[in-house]
Amino acid sequence: MKIKWNSIVEKLDYAFQPIIHAHSGKIFAVEALLRNVEKIPNINYIHDIFDLAYKENYLYEFDLLLREKAIEKFSRISIENLQLFYNLDNRTIHAKNYTKGNTKKILKKYNLPKSIICFELSERGTLEDQNDLINMIHNYNSSNYNIAIDDFGVGVSGLKLLYFSQADIIKIDRFFIENINGDAKKRLFCSSIINMAHIMGMKVVAEGVETLKEFYTCKNIGADFIQGFFIQKPTTQIDEIKPIYKDIVKYLLNEKRADDNAPIEQEFIQNIVPINIDSSLHSLFLYFKDYTHSSFVPIIDDYDNFIGVIYEVDIKQISYSQYGLALAQNKSYSSKISKYVKPVISIEASWGIDKALQIFNQDPNSSGIFITKANKYHGFIDLRSLLQLSHKRTLEIAENQNPLTRLPGNNQIERFIYNSLENKNSYKSHILYFDFDNFKPFNDTYGFRQGDRAILLFSELLQKKYPSDTFIAHIGGDDFFIGIKNNDIEEVYLTTKEALDEFRWSVKNLYSEIDKKNGHIKGKDRFGEDRIFELLSCSCAIIEISSNSKKANFDYTLNVMKKYSKNLDRPISASF
Repeated sequence: MKIKWNSIVEKLDYAFQPIIHAHSGKIFAVEALLRNVEKIPNINYIHDIFDLAYKENYLYEFDLLLREKAIEKFSRISIENLQLFYNLDNRTIHAKNYTKGNTKKILKKYNLPKSIICFELSERGTLEDQNDLINMIHNYNSSNYNIAIDDFGVGVSGLKLLYFSQADIIKIDRFFIENINGDAKKRLFCSSIINMAHIMGMKVVAEGVETLKEFYTCKNIGADFIQGFFIQKPTTQIDEIKPIYKDIVKYLLNEKRADDNAPIEQEFIQNIVPINIDSSLHSLFLYFKDYTHSSFVPIIDDYDNFIGVIYEVDIKQISYSQYGLALAQNKSYSSKISKYVKPVISIEASWGIDKALQIFNQDPNSSGIFITKANKYHGFIDLRSLLQLSHKRTLEIAENQNPLTRLPGNNQIERFIYNSLENKNSYKSHILYFDFDNFKPFNDTYGFRQGDRAILLFSELLQKKYPSDTFIAHIGGDDFFIGIKNNDIEEVYLTTKEALDEFRWSVKNLYSEIDKKNGHIKGKDRFGEDRIFELLSCSCAIIEISSNSKKANFDYTLNVMKKYSKNLDRPISASF
């Protein structure tokens, strides 16, 4: 019996799930997700119908029918500058009937530009060869379509895919997002992937966000976009898709988190005039004639999204040739300038100075860095301004950090405490106060250099034991401070106990063999009396700030906790 694929497509529908900007709550895109599969006889799961089409050698044709259905429904959403994420089956690369240009025809039919569509290609299964996915990405890239890698981190290619793919966006799989606020390993993995993606000029979507804590954590480790039930479940009703999600805006305003990564000041950003991707080659020649000091031009699409740059040197051979101007004025020859566009690294203005400098330092040959706001072109920071920003930021950090450990000092500590108390209804915070036991007699006996070594040892230990997004500070002397957001008290307690135990064991190496063997040293107490002192250890008081906390009780609670934590071999914890 011949399968009636058109009839099958008519029974299917698409739901759309929003993908929003992590720092604004504004919608960026919707992902098209198939629905009504249960209406197809003998089909139980979505992948079954694609397996059947593949078996019948009709996968590519079936995909084109679905592609048009998704695009047609998407065209009825009345939100400007919206992208459509459309999932492709990786096996279409093997289709005998594959031809280029079909998507372009569908988009033209519904009066939509190429820039609205982003093809999602998954790392999961189905690949006959692990290079197929990379080849598909290059294939669609060559046609100037946006590409997203779906389910990143669970497939066969891993970091090789990140390195070779030239994708525009990666979507971190739900496995790594679930309970990320309470899992230090997941936070470390995701923050590392996000940093690498940003350095390579890619943006990152955190997929499957379902709780406020997951949302805050993903945003704070640098995810550019958020998708999941916490924002909105997939909906078949296009009027339920919103241009901005006000609940998310409220959460963002409530958080007001202390961000030590200073914002990029507008005075350092040059407003280099961009041109549209659909401009003619002749317009490009005129641009460089009008802007004689520019060696490049930023390229944007119809919605001001930043695409890349065209360097003057790349078109000089044509513009200076005998027939260059005539060719440029020939519409059939010069209708597209896209073949001259080169990708460059850009950063979101919200990432701040530190991230901008970090990414710039990965490409020492760059003449600067491009800035976007919600993907829209915003400007350019040249090398001179970056150096000024770097110098200014270095001075700011030096003024507010401990000279020995280079950790943040009291100003940042006060800011963290203030923001935690201000936002106690949005998330829980844990404040940890560390104080060495028996430090003065150790310092008096072995000298300040050995005392500094003990302090540095503890500083490095804290930075090793706690997740990278933990706020670690040095109050001064042998007193340290840690601030943690969106973690369970059980995990905080266990990590802290491990840190105290490791310090107690490691610091013994700073003592003489005799003192280590004795397990104590002899010295004078603060009153000048001879005493025996145990070897160095550290005490810790953990305070949980929650919606029930009262600002007026904080100082009293901290002082009491500090007193009771002294000389204990374990941390103590309490809420207030």
